[in-house]
Amino acid sequence: MPNYRSLRDFDWTLWGVTLLICSLGVLQIYSATRDTIWRGVWAKQIICIAAGIVLAWVISRIDYHTLLGHVPLMYLAMMVMLIVTFVLGTKIFGSRRWIPLFGGFHLQISEFAKLVIVLLVARFLSAVRNDRLELEDLLKLCGLVALPMVLVMKQPDLGTSLTYLPVLGVGIFLVGLRWQYVAAIVALCVLLMPAGWYFYLKDYQKARLTTFVDPERDPKGTGYQVIQSKIAVGSGGPWGKGVTKGSQTQLRFLPVPHTDFIMAAFAEEHGFVGVVVVLGLYLLLLLQIVQNAQTAPDKAGIYICMGVGMLLLFHLLVNVGMVVGRMPVTGIPLPLMSNGGSSVLTMFMMLGLVNNVRLRRFVN
Repeated sequence: MPNYRSLRDFDWTLWGVTLLICSLGVLQIYSATRDTIWRGVWAKQIICIAAGIVLAWVISRIDYHTLLGHVPLMYLAMMVMLIVTFVLGTKIFGSRRWIPLFGGFHLQISEFAKLVIVLLVARFLSAVRNDRLELEDLLKLCGLVALPMVLVMKQPDLGTSLTYLPVLGVGIFLVGLRWQYVAAIVALCVLLMPAGWYFYLKDYQKARLTTFVDPERDPKGTGYQVIQSKIAVGSGGPWGKGVTKGSQTQLRFLPVPHTDFIMAAFAEEHGFVGVVVVLGLYLLLLLQIVQNAQTAPDKAGIYICMGVGMLLLFHLLVNVGMVVGRMPVTGIPLPLMSNGGSSVLTMFMMLGLVNNVRLRRFVN
């Protein structure tokens, strides 16, 4: 059993900020889906948040060293479930990413894979005894992360697959890598990018990568989402138009305002001040995660906390950048705010891991 003194040892600041962000998300989901076919999804979001709190508490109670010991089994289960999703999953909007459950809920295995990747990287790197990561270990770890990435790309879901890379990258950065290896990786990426562009990316993915540079080139097609998003953000002004009063959101010019583009809808209805408040809450959440990494009792705890923090930061930068036209549209949700049960549950479970590390700092 964990050796912590009382409930005071929990990171209440982290959980308070998390629930506040979730509350703003539920409010915006309600506003964005009012009088649409998605009305009522805000209630499902609340159910997922409640389930996430329970899962986070359960994960906090299990010593993270025990979880690290079961990483091989979790990794195998993840790979099997990704294959099952590819074969039997429900196809929505051209992608086969979800396994249907009861009550209209769907399970997205690629989201839960993030949790396994965080634990995998932490387990692997904490076992490295050298001051720097050697080539053999680097290739092994990259191969282990690449396998689920390839399966998720085949769904196809390029955005989610890319979220595994920040966890890998921050772990390698913390361990250290010879500059020769860094140079070789950069050179290899530069050489492979043209091949990936011509032989792997589908036409719609290429369009997304090029349209964000000049969305006006196809204003009624691939550039429509970015243009409407920027209009929504700009029309919010300093204070916003008010809940349920955003013209772009309520008149349905803004596509999927409760999922990937929820920040655009929030900016329209709550303005620049509201966006600053939300981004400030995310910053506070990231700082709490980093603080827990600094007080972690061992390297594995540091890798877990920093992996979760980097994953959260990557989501935030890509999603907000996408909304204002500075990043391609990749389908990466805004953590804790975007509607999506699997995303919410996964984020709560990862924050539960961070709290887990915090509690074990009292262990002698």
